[in-house]
Amino acid sequence: MKKQKSYIPEDVYVGYIRSLFQDVGVLPLGAACFAAIAVLLYVKTGMTAHLVMGALMLFAGFARYFLITRVDHALISDYPSALHWEQRYIIWGSVHGLVVGSFGFFAVYWSQDPFSELAAVSAVLCGTITIAGRNYGSPRMVSILTLTVVAPISIALVLKGDIYHFILGMFIAPFMMVVMKMARLVREVLFTAISEQVRSSRLAHRFNRALNTMSHGLIMFDAAGRVVVANAQATETLGFRSVEQAVGRSIQALLARGVAAGLLDRKECRNAQVQLTSALREGRNRKVLLRLLDGRHLEFSAREGRDELGVITFEEVTGRIQAEEKIRFMARYDNLTGLPNRGYFHELVSDLMQSGDPKRYCALAVFDLDDFKSINDTLGHPVGDGLIYAVGERLSEIAGEDVRVSRFGGDEFMIYFDRLDSRDDLSLRMEAILEHLNGEVDVTGHLLRVQASCGAAISRASDATVDELTVKADLALYQAKDLGKNGWRLFEQEMDAAFRNRQTLKADLRNAIETRALRVVFQPIVDMRNMQIAGSEALCRWHHAELGPISPAIFIPLAEEMGIVSEITAMVLEVSCRECATWPEHLRVSVNLSAKDFHDPSIVDKVRHVLEDTGLDPARLEIEVTETALLDDQQATREYLQALKGLGVSIALDDFGTGYSSLSYLHTLPLDKVKIDGSFVADITSDERSLKLITGVVELSRNLGLAITVEGVETFGQLKTLSIAVQPDLVQGFLFGSALSASGIKTMSQSSWSFGSELQQALLPARA
Repeated sequence: MKKQKSYIPEDVYVGYIRSLFQDVGVLPLGAACFAAIAVLLYVKTGMTAHLVMGALMLFAGFARYFLITRVDHALISDYPSALHWEQRYIIWGSVHGLVVGSFGFFAVYWSQDPFSELAAVSAVLCGTITIAGRNYGSPRMVSILTLTVVAPISIALVLKGDIYHFILGMFIAPFMMVVMKMARLVREVLFTAISEQVRSSRLAHRFNRALNTMSHGLIMFDAAGRVVVANAQATETLGFRSVEQAVGRSIQALLARGVAAGLLDRKECRNAQVQLTSALREGRNRKVLLRLLDGRHLEFSAREGRDELGVITFEEVTGRIQAEEKIRFMARYDNLTGLPNRGYFHELVSDLMQSGDPKRYCALAVFDLDDFKSINDTLGHPVGDGLIYAVGERLSEIAGEDVRVSRFGGDEFMIYFDRLDSRDDLSLRMEAILEHLNGEVDVTGHLLRVQASCGAAISRASDATVDELTVKADLALYQAKDLGKNGWRLFEQEMDAAFRNRQTLKADLRNAIETRALRVVFQPIVDMRNMQIAGSEALCRWHHAELGPISPAIFIPLAEEMGIVSEITAMVLEVSCRECATWPEHLRVSVNLSAKDFHDPSIVDKVRHVLEDTGLDPARLEIEVTETALLDDQQATREYLQALKGLGVSIALDDFGTGYSSLSYLHTLPLDKVKIDGSFVADITSDERSLKLITGVVELSRNLGLAITVEGVETFGQLKTLSIAVQPDLVQGFLFGSALSASGIKTMSQSSWSFGSELQQALLPARA
């Protein structure tokens, strides 16, 4: 039987063996028939041997039946047990076959009665037909029974001796082959059927498992629009207790069940029914989103099927819908204040302006918190965010149907008024909003005062766009800040002209830098001992082709606003060092570095490269730094100054005395010189307090080993007072003329001012 296992699976083999022990009722019937034939032959021939053979066949048949029916089918559960019981079955069948075969041999060969031969051959061959159907599950049993039952008759016929019986006996041999072939054919047919059944069962099981474990609900409809397949997810969601309850229903009935179960709104149900039915009927794919009454969302998808089948799948997409709503909210609203952001505000205001009466007045206001940057810098961004949140709350209180509020970004807020009676109406509202907004708020223990500047623009709805109102409101905001902050301004046409001029000036300044149209002049710095030029301060000048000279007080802040002031510094530094290298060796040049320059870590490398390229002795270059540069990041600026000093250049603190904390810099920074601002000099000839102040500052600086330059000397009286009472090292100012060209400095390097001797004469009484 090991060969059997080689070409059929074990489970099929086990099934074959079990079939041997099922439906065995034919065995006692066959035994009874054979016994009755034996009795008939006994009556015909009077031979007692027929009675004996009948009794043996009856006993063998019933014994085999009894043994088979006593076997518990559960014992045949695997290949080893099946093999064991097949062997027993073969033993019992072999005994039974030998008894029947012996009867046939005796009746044909020994009885010498034609009727006995006919009866035996007929009975045996009729019984042989059942061998294939009864024992196909065991090829060995089929072979043994065929041999034990049929072969004895064939042998008996051959032993008869005459040619006719011999030929007849030989013809029985092919019959035996046919029986075994029939058994094999039955077995193969059943094997194929079983294999297909198993495969179909597995496919059905897998399909059923996949169908009922998928997260999506699935329903299939026939050509008449009735449910033929539904999975557990679909029936459970729609309120059915079992799949069978859903089969045969229409889409309308399915959705109606959802309405009855309190899951679907009746109006939504009708809309979904129309769309899904249309999609199935027309063979088009379509998706329908339904919101359940419990807050969940289902997305139905109708798909065209095959063989006139339509398919509807649906899944719960509550998480996706919530995520989309969250993303949509994040895309439209500010995450800190919850107010509409810039983009969504623009969309809302555009829609409002395009609807309603086009002749109505509408307005846009831009609010900017005053000194917000200092709060972030000193108290930190969390406190700054808290202030923004508090302001957003206050502004939200005025929002309504005709008033929309937005956080525009940073510390800017916008308010849109959709309906205004007049400009006076806008003024009243703006004053009320500023009064409501201003005041103190507590942010994490910090009591902060809210102040804001605002710019507003008003127009009829049909005469302006959102962008135009925004630009005008921004221009008004700039003017409000220029006028001292903590107030508001309404846009006037002059603001637009000023803005356009400013933008044009920016473009011209950028072009001037790129074409090197800016020039460098040098203001003399005079040695108090001999009234000769000891050096000069490099200054940048711009002569505009149309507007004429532009003051540095205008274009330098403009360059800082544009972020290009470092380009001007680089140009001035390169020109100054190159010109100074051609001057007499006792002359030095001073170059101002802006606060923006100290935000760039490469400033030290820039100075180094300029010195190398121009060949200027580093000792002849003086770098001037203002207090503004120190305020941004004192630690970083100190490190840059130390690195510059390491190159061999000297460092001067410019405009000393104009800042509240300048005195602290004198002993913390690597300084060589202090340049006292001209504001100290203006009144020294008439105000004793001013004279004492500048004298004290000079003494303090000199005690720290610092050289002194006094700026802003404009009169001989000031120079005389300085010489007698203060005695600085160097002075500079308009008293010594306007700024000179590089060649002018070179020409006057050996000259003394004419009032030098006069000054010496004035000093004689003081010295005496």
